[in-house]
Amino acid sequence: MAALANVNQRIEKVRILMGEEQLDGVLLRKRRSFSWLTDGQVNCIVNTTENGVADLLVTKDTVYCITTKMEAARVAEEELTGLEFEMAASEWVDGTGSVIHTLCGGKVIGTDVPPVLVTGLTGGIDISRKLAELSYVLSDDEMNRYRRLSLAAAKAIEATGREIEPGMTEYEIRSLLASKILPQGINPQVILVATDERIFKYRHPIPTDKKLSNYVMLVLCAEKWGLVANATRFVHFGPLPAEIQENSRKVSRIDLAMNLATRPGVLIKDVFQRGIETYAEVGYAEDWRYLHQGGPTGYESREFLATPASEGVVQLHQAFAWNPAIRGIKSEDTILVLEDGNEFMTHTGEWEYIILEENGQLYKRPGILVR
Repeated sequence: MAALANVNQRIEKVRILMGEEQLDGVLLRKRRSFSWLTDGQVNCIVNTTENGVADLLVTKDTVYCITTKMEAARVAEEELTGLEFEMAASEWVDGTGSVIHTLCGGKVIGTDVPPVLVTGLTGGIDISRKLAELSYVLSDDEMNRYRRLSLAAAKAIEATGREIEPGMTEYEIRSLLASKILPQGINPQVILVATDERIFKYRHPIPTDKKLSNYVMLVLCAEKWGLVANATRFVHFGPLPAEIQENSRKVSRIDLAMNLATRPGVLIKDVFQRGIETYAEVGYAEDWRYLHQGGPTGYESREFLATPASEGVVQLHQAFAWNPAIRGIKSEDTILVLEDGNEFMTHTGEWEYIILEENGQLYKRPGILVR
């Protein structure tokens, strides 16, 4: 019954938004939207697409699940069981355009995708940002699920770091990490692996067939229940070069400054500005320009990328993932904004840590595991 109560609360939020925007209904097509409204269920077949195979249409008195007969039985029985949705299915050869036209014709419909991309819909209005904002503040159930996901993701990436060996290709390392999360029902939304000189050359490297010599970066965006946990870890074989060791401590200072600034009521652009200031303090004033710095997370790896001009404020029970980077090093964890401080959900206590002091308090930030 808890799931039904959560779903009903979210449907009510959508209906309040409908009233504010003077809409007759809201059509949800994105995977993130489906997972949020259904309290953690999924509507996708292809993991690399933003949209799913089952849409949700919220009207003033009914919530429809629009899909094809090919998908309807499984979605109804495995994703919507116990929930109050009315199925509206068409033949797979016809697509869902005619169903959408029948249910939405002559009505003003808000969407979470560009309306022009929805077959059968006329007069649609893109309200994707406002819909996403409904999910930023997490419920107790969502926070508890997020904690479990984040810890599982962090343990997987750190176990991979302890098991890899020189001579493995970046592809093989990626496969090892994937093998640790897939059996847990976790979708590897993003796995980045870079080794040796590629870490210094590229801030956003995808895996290749290059073999590991001494130094490796592991990046994971792990999805389950629609939520996404984000983390980065580094491993070095042999003595750690002085430059990498120094820069690891510097990027941890930037990381800590941004995470400590992420408090309820603070403008997101001010958190970003605090990061820019700390980049300058550690001697890398321009490096923030070479990689996005992260931002709010939750039902996307990043709900949006923070910039110096970002709108919005940090909210209580909102999740963030900042990822500052300077030459040869990066720092990234997923945090939850709580009343008495921020919780680092991807902190395991089982890694190599850099200890930093701020305002008389000690903080542990991920360092480089030397093997």
